[in-house]
Amino acid sequence: MDAHKIAKHHEIHLKEYITAEKIELKITGIQQINNIHSLAYMVVNEKDMIMVRDALKPHRGEIYVE
Repeated sequence: MDAHKIAKHHEIHLKEYITAEKIELKITGIQQINNIHSLAYMVVNEKDMIMVRDALKPHRGEIYVE
């Protein structure tokens, strides 16, 4: 399987989730780590992070600090 294609597909579902749940920020993306590891991500406000993390799998959330 092509990890990058799978990540692109997952990003579509993240965008659908943003619309369905009326998430304030609409930031998503794909990061290719190497040819067998890619990921899709979304950015949410810190106040929403726990709710979104728990609703989506895998249950992973990180707080970004500049």
